[in-house]
Amino acid sequence: MNDRQEPYDPYAAQEQQLIGYDAYGRPVYGQVPAQPAQYEQAYEQQYGYDHQGYGQQAYYPQQQPQQPAAPDYGQQEYTQAPGYGYDTQHTQQTQQWIPQQAAPEQPPAPAPAAGPQPPRPAQVPEPRRAEEDGQAAPDYRTEQFAFIDQPDEDSEDVIDWLKFTESRTERREEARRRGRNRVVALIVVLALFVVGGVGYLWYAGKLPFLDGPGQKKDSAAAAGPQKRDMIVVHLHNTKKGGTSTALLVDNVTTKKGATVLLPNTLGVPKDDGTAAGLGKAVEDGGVGVRDSLDSVLGTHIGGTWRLDTPFLENLVELVGGIETDTDTAVPADDAAKTPAVAQGQKQHLSGAMAVAYATHRAQGEPEAKQLDRLGKVLYGVLRKIPGDAKSATVTVESMGQILDPSLNAQALGALLARLGEHAKEGADAYRTDVLAVKPDGTLTDDANKNVVKEVLGGSFTAAQAGTAPRVGLKDATGDDKTQVAAKAALLNGGYTFVDGGKADKTQPATQITYQDDAQRAKAVEVAKTLGLPETAVKKGENAVNADVVVTLGKDYKPS
Repeated sequence: MNDRQEPYDPYAAQEQQLIGYDAYGRPVYGQVPAQPAQYEQAYEQQYGYDHQGYGQQAYYPQQQPQQPAAPDYGQQEYTQAPGYGYDTQHTQQTQQWIPQQAAPEQPPAPAPAAGPQPPRPAQVPEPRRAEEDGQAAPDYRTEQFAFIDQPDEDSEDVIDWLKFTESRTERREEARRRGRNRVVALIVVLALFVVGGVGYLWYAGKLPFLDGPGQKKDSAAAAGPQKRDMIVVHLHNTKKGGTSTALLVDNVTTKKGATVLLPNTLGVPKDDGTAAGLGKAVEDGGVGVRDSLDSVLGTHIGGTWRLDTPFLENLVELVGGIETDTDTAVPADDAAKTPAVAQGQKQHLSGAMAVAYATHRAQGEPEAKQLDRLGKVLYGVLRKIPGDAKSATVTVESMGQILDPSLNAQALGALLARLGEHAKEGADAYRTDVLAVKPDGTLTDDANKNVVKEVLGGSFTAAQAGTAPRVGLKDATGDDKTQVAAKAALLNGGYTFVDGGKADKTQPATQITYQDDAQRAKAVEVAKTLGLPETAVKKGENAVNADVVVTLGKDYKPS
């Protein structure tokens, strides 16, 4: 037993100091009063401990604590004792180390006064080494102890590295996610684009294996009756002389436009029933030319536009010049004061250059070449005409031309604006054709079928009631006298004569054809007028634009 307790010390039960650590590394506190100086030597002699070693570090807080050495957990064992945390009878260590906490220094206790000494306070016995008791030191392992973690620089570096690695991984995942989103968005856009393009092609009927509703609608419209607005344009060359004629057609039903160029050799009927060339009829004043064209082509021309070359030059300048592909170079003409025009694609032409190119016809060239150049100039002008009817009307009025009473500036401007919109769409909505005629001035079969009927809508199937039927005459006998006799018979019968010219080859029998069932009765009357039997009348495609077409054969005998 320890007899160093001082029961009379009032502070003995209050002070608590660190006396050691338990088996789990937790600090253990107890009552350890300050030791008077006179007791230190006796205490040292009793227990035999050097206060400069282990005992001083554990029980004398007035000495500065030393930095403990690195612990060797495999060489030390501790056994907890009740009350103080250590068993003083069974403690052994080869290299003893107990972590200590620094305690604040206390002033040395005053010397005790003379007189009776109070009993010393109870002292905590020093832990005894296991070697002193003759016992072997227990073998403790490192994992049986728990120590307070102390942060160091290495742990901070590890934490920083983990954060860096985590953030970099997150950035990579975010980049991959954004990349996948972009790929998905691109695929969706491409899919929509493809679907939209295919849908448009299907609707427009441009797929070779499938007809769309747009194409079916156009086909239905083309098969039925169509409304067309057209005017005839007579270009007068005021410097070199000569004229050129063209028809400007706006198909309101199919929303397409066309320019049909008419050769001057086209035969048109005169008031006396004889035929004359279109060019000569225009140069003579053009009176009745529009009606004559309606008679030959089976059309309904709404007005006449006389366009002299100075006004064409003004029109081209008003629209800012045109651009077209020139098929030949036009040399400058000093006498006519016309500039040179270069050959090539997308040539920019001023007003004077456009006139020079539109009226150019080299020596020995067919008239169709010059008409084709005029068509290119008109097409270039239409592409530059404003699409608004009011703006186009202002352009027409700015030319300073006095128009024909049958066609005022407002009507001409509105028609040019609509045709210009078709021309801007390209070849799908606008076409230019030269009407082919035979040397005798009559239409060829291809021109009659592909241009007159398809483009101009020339037909006499809808002739008004009470009007004289139009009868076309085509000679397949090879005898001019026979044709003249048949023509006279038709004129005397009150029919409107349409010259169909000569057939490519002769045929033995005369044939009378009609296209519409409503014209059968008129065809029978024509047969009687010519002294032909009713069996000569058949329904078929007319080679000439007329209500009834008579093709004379060798069997026809004038009466």
